[in-house]
Amino acid sequence: MDRINQQILQELSRDGRISNLDLAERIGLSPSACLRRVQELERRGVIAGYRAVLDRTQLGVGFVAYATVGLNTHTKASQEAFERAMSIAPEVVECHNITGSVEYLLRIEVADLPAYKAFHTDVMGTLPQVNAITTFVVMGSPKDARA
Repeated sequence: MDRINQQILQELSRDGRISNLDLAERIGLSPSACLRRVQELERRGVIAGYRAVLDRTQLGVGFVAYATVGLNTHTKASQEAFERAMSIAPEVVECHNITGSVEYLLRIEVADLPAYKAFHTDVMGTLPQVNAITTFVVMGSPKDARA
């Protein structure tokens, strides 16, 4: 990974829809050389894809929380069952298996506090694998580099 590829990735991270011509100009390459590099980064899987960054408030998301979840048993079957349940829950936008005193960290996005309470009670609260849930409400996000 040379300096030019790093610059390409930085620019594409900021604006995945930038034209090849504009990207080449910002990097200081010819358009054909820039395109070859981008295609090679895609072929190697360094660039895994492109996506739209959505304004969640425009979509009705007014409440974001992180929740840690502890399971009552530490078996593969218990983890797989929990992960299946989270994969089909539209409220869960991220599910991470983590180290420490709990097994999972979730990012949950819903309309409001009553919607979170319903998810907490009716979804997570009904899973037999769940032993403990701790919620951290997001009050603001001064830095969020996720695309």
